[in-house]
Amino acid sequence: MRGVLITFEGVEGSGKSTQIRRLERWLRDEGYRSETTSEPDGTELGVAVRRLFEREPRPLAEMFLFLAARHQHVVEKLRPWLRAGRIVLCDRYTDATVAYQGYGRGIDPQLIRELNVQATGGVLPDLTLLFDLDPVIGVRRIAARRLDRFEREQLAFHRRVRRGYLEIMRAEPKRVRRVDAAAPLAEVERRVRAIVQEFLK
Repeated sequence: MRGVLITFEGVEGSGKSTQIRRLERWLRDEGYRSETTSEPDGTELGVAVRRLFEREPRPLAEMFLFLAARHQHVVEKLRPWLRAGRIVLCDRYTDATVAYQGYGRGIDPQLIRELNVQATGGVLPDLTLLFDLDPVIGVRRIAARRLDRFEREQLAFHRRVRRGYLEIMRAEPKRVRRVDAAAPLAEVERRVRAIVQEFLK
């Protein structure tokens, strides 16, 4: 049986990384075989790519770096896990590049979508959970930690990214399901579990 790919997307500080860990525990408690990973650092090459972003590459170079890391990720991990019938939970994937490099940096989103298909060999999400949050709240949540290059961007950038995610959801409402990331943690967890339970049926 082919596995399924569930991706977690959202602006900075939306809590998706917390929820992916909670969902992973629940899936395993329920007897599902699951794997959890993230982008761009799901492979050794991806970890090296993440370090390059601090050198502030130009937007087009930034996009190609993400695509290179994604291709390696698919070949090394995602495709083998899916072939083995796993439920794969991925913290950021193809939509992140459309939202961040497309809407955030101004690269043509349609070009990014086409390149995503090439980079992934057609391994695209079956279900995407969009943790939607006002970027003002998200930036406030992460203020105390050491910020990476994307987290340090101006509020206008994060607002463009959010708009990009909402446009993706409007274009693909069956695949992309909105989660109100401003809700209490337990409520967000219940919403995530309900969406995934319904999908796995």
